[in-house]
Amino acid sequence: MTHLGGSSKLLRAMNDAAALSHILERGPLTRGDLRELTGLSKPTISEALRRLTEAKLVTVVGYVSAGPGPNAEVYAVNPDAAYSVALSVRDRAASPGASGSDLPTVTAAVTDLAGIVRGRLDLAVDFTRTDPVSAVVDAVQDVCKEARIAPDPVAQVQIAVAGSFDPRTDVLHHVEVPGWSRPGLLDDLRRRLGVPVGVDNDVNLAAVAERAHGAGRDAESFTLLWLGEAGLGLAIDLGGALLRGARGGAGEIGYMPMMLPGVTGGGRGFTGRVDFQDLVGGAAVLDLAAEYGIQESTAAGTMTTAVARAGSRDDAARSFITTLAGRIAIGLSAVVAVLDPPLVVIGGEVGQAGGDVLSTAVATALAEAAPLETAIAASTLHDDAALLGAQEAGRSAVRDTILATLRRPS
Repeated sequence: MTHLGGSSKLLRAMNDAAALSHILERGPLTRGDLRELTGLSKPTISEALRRLTEAKLVTVVGYVSAGPGPNAEVYAVNPDAAYSVALSVRDRAASPGASGSDLPTVTAAVTDLAGIVRGRLDLAVDFTRTDPVSAVVDAVQDVCKEARIAPDPVAQVQIAVAGSFDPRTDVLHHVEVPGWSRPGLLDDLRRRLGVPVGVDNDVNLAAVAERAHGAGRDAESFTLLWLGEAGLGLAIDLGGALLRGARGGAGEIGYMPMMLPGVTGGGRGFTGRVDFQDLVGGAAVLDLAAEYGIQESTAAGTMTTAVARAGSRDDAARSFITTLAGRIAIGLSAVVAVLDPPLVVIGGEVGQAGGDVLSTAVATALAEAAPLETAIAASTLHDDAALLGAQEAGRSAVRDTILATLRRPS
């Protein structure tokens, strides 16, 4: 009898998890919808929904006509069952003047279980004076106040940082923001917050957003080339899974050498070692644009101006875009030769400012430089892509935790 009782509990747990997973994935469903999706009987689905309702994981949100007899109840996930907080930490060079300051910024957003953003705020933080742990804890508390929710239901905090996260050592590397590379930082964060804390490279999380909402949504696989104000990055999506590398350093394309020490040439005065960052990073974009008479305070602003002038048939602006696209194609040709992606998405502040004009120019240059054919597309995201990706990753982690808990019979 004990064995039968245990089996019965296990079946109930699996049925509850199956019903909830369909509601989480597809949105509001009726009992009839769930019977078709799960293949379970009407009484079994009814009992599962009763238990999920009592656990405050689902709620009745409406009724639909089901022919003769009473209308069918429509069940949806209870959005207030759990929350996740996403944070995007950016160096001041990536977002000059944000929040009225040139300090690094922390953008925080709290999302409910249904995927609705309940609150968002931007904070300028002087990390030379403020420890990252205190800054993150304050940001989580402040965004919860903004959303008028208590911090207690927050079940996950997901952080996007411009750096490489090594899961073996639980340490961030190559981070320009002060304090974020110190050993023990993430453990301190988890202790202070009392919830799981996930961290990932900002470009990897931007790719998560592209997969969920952007240009990579329908792609079998794709790479995201990030052309940012502060740096470059490459995210590699293989069938929906990200390739991070053994130490989290996959995609640090800015360090890729374009010319070795002792070798001269390369055009426009380059001598010695030249990395990809030196060719197409924010500072390189500003320098190159100045040669064509385009001068703005940021690389993204430069691209916006160049695209506008190119649309007005400004030959200098067109030449600038063509030259920059040729440089981008040099680095991308190596990526295409190694990975053979069906799609390359161009994002980041500079890439988004260039839009379709820049991506078309890159496609033309790449067709001549790359050994394999690949499609080029501009990012279709118009928000902080890393934050959007952190929201997706955080919400996914909360859902996985809830379903894993349901599958374990009490």
